[in-house]
Amino acid sequence: MTKRNRTALLHRVQSALILSACLAATHGFAQTTPQPVNWELQVVRDGQQIDSFTETTNVGQARTDTHHNVVQNRVGCADKPAGDIDLQRTVTVSPTHASADDITLAIDAQEMIEDDASRTSASGCKVPPTPRQVSGSHPGLVVKPGEWAQWQIIDSNPSLAYRVRASLAPSAPAE
Repeated sequence: MTKRNRTALLHRVQSALILSACLAATHGFAQTTPQPVNWELQVVRDGQQIDSFTETTNVGQARTDTHHNVVQNRVGCADKPAGDIDLQRTVTVSPTHASADDITLAIDAQEMIEDDASRTSASGCKVPPTPRQVSGSHPGLVVKPGEWAQWQIIDSNPSLAYRVRASLAPSAPAE
């Protein structure tokens, strides 16, 4: 290869590298905006809505919220107030897919619940209900945009379900 051919080849390689770098900079740094999803989760116990969570979360991100419900039971034969119990509910929702046809949400939940039935001791005095921890995880609840989907956590005593709906939120303009 002559010196003139090498110089010409080197010039073409440098031009190609510069062009590639420009294209990479133009296309590689033009980031796509994550799709935001509006979602609502209703907690339904024995057919009655008892709590709800509402948020907008981008696909690929998660949102965790904790709600507190402090209760005080009356106990004993004198029916006196017992100590407070914090029945916490923590829900994490993460949209994993969103399109005009369907939205997929990963949901993790932890709750402290009390049974509805009151108990009495052998002498007929009220015994405080024992709170119990309930946990559940749904790796991919598929929801049609704007429609409700249900995830049954506990079938009975008490029944506990999550009703969920989601829709695409308008994307924020790219900066």
